[in-house]
Amino acid sequence: MKAPAKINLSLDVLHKRSDGYHEVNMVMTTIDLADRVELTDLYSDTIQIISHNRFVPDDERNLAYQAAKLLKEKLGVRRGVAISITKHIPVAAGLAGGSSDAAATLRGLNKLWGLGLSLDELAEIGAEIGSDVPFCVYGGTAVARGRGEKIEHIPAPPPCWVILAKPTIGVSTADVYRNLQLQSVHHPDVDGMVEAIKEKNYEKICALAGNVLESVTLNMHPEVAQIKEQMKRFGADVSLMSGSGPTVFGLVQHDSRLQRVYNGLRGFCEHVYAVRLIGERHEQ
Repeated sequence: MKAPAKINLSLDVLHKRSDGYHEVNMVMTTIDLADRVELTDLYSDTIQIISHNRFVPDDERNLAYQAAKLLKEKLGVRRGVAISITKHIPVAAGLAGGSSDAAATLRGLNKLWGLGLSLDELAEIGAEIGSDVPFCVYGGTAVARGRGEKIEHIPAPPPCWVILAKPTIGVSTADVYRNLQLQSVHHPDVDGMVEAIKEKNYEKICALAGNVLESVTLNMHPEVAQIKEQMKRFGADVSLMSGSGPTVFGLVQHDSRLQRVYNGLRGFCEHVYAVRLIGERHEQ
């Protein structure tokens, strides 16, 4: 099964909640950069994670492992599964790779084990694993509220290219949120972004793209700010950090511009990808 990455076209944080999480309001969409998750029945009642990426844990820390464990517990399944994960999405990049692997595991096991759960039910289970998992269960384009689990589906944005550049650093999401000063940051216009997407207005989407976490990560990691500037300089219509970073993405509509931005960044950054925006939901 494909487990696509996501980017945040708009990300706002409203306040810290009493449960310790932050109340968010954000627009997410899927892109054509995906991990591959394959599920195989095991005779023993165990969960195995198989991955050749040394940054992918093969135990309870892995979100796909947690997804399988949770399904087994909730539905009393007494079967084992081997979960093979082929990584294409960079790890700890702000692209929800681990969450998407967990979501693909939920969707795949629902079929493999004949559980008959709806996507809504799978998303509800996914919310117990991580804030991005419900969105990843559905895929497509959506507004996510609450701590990320309240999903409102919206149409896909107009087609375009997405260029991603990830510096070779890790960013702690917890640290970013800890250093976020909500009273002194610029809050993006999330409602405006939703309208721009519904209108298929590419220029407006680029003008309204914003991420409240950018100011924190850019301050902590100047190399992220540098990539963002270079991306604009090479000709991206907009450049923005995804999630808590460190990946920066740029949007372009024309192939000629794409080549220029991609080649320019390749000389500047090791991990650069050029993919299409998907924006459409998964099938049931």
